[in-house]
Amino acid sequence: MKTKIVLFLGLLLAVNVSYADLKIGFVNIPAVLEKAPQAEKAKKRLEKEFSPRDKQLVAQQKEIQSLDEKLLRDAAVMGESARVNLEKDILNKKRDAKRAQQEFSEDFNVRRNEELGKLQRRIVEAIRGIAKDQNFDLLLTDGVIYASDKIDVTSQVQQKLSTMTE
Repeated sequence: MKTKIVLFLGLLLAVNVSYADLKIGFVNIPAVLEKAPQAEKAKKRLEKEFSPRDKQLVAQQKEIQSLDEKLLRDAAVMGESARVNLEKDILNKKRDAKRAQQEFSEDFNVRRNEELGKLQRRIVEAIRGIAKDQNFDLLLTDGVIYASDKIDVTSQVQQKLSTMTE
């Protein structure tokens, strides 16, 4: 029993000594995401990819709005069948527009998540590189309530990302 206590105290002492030699850092991931050049490039890729569909959706909405205005303006002078046909046409176009908007949102979210995943992998790669290059024992991120500026390596991660190619 005494040997277990002595062994435990010896381990405790060894742990305390090794804590003094630990090199710990902190990375503010939201700040890195905000300033990463890859984030801006991803945003531009998404805009380029989804801009035509967005313009098409806007055109659909304008067409529906113009048909709604025509119905309001001309309903009193239209024949019954012409008015019913126009109402059906408007209803069908609204349904199609709603479906197209949902598909657009889903597709955009999938692509945005793909781009975000790529960027997050690059950030982790940059953080690991800095940790190895500078001999960090521990780098922390989310969930940190306080981090001294002395251990904050966020700017170093941002610099490393700016030197990484796509």
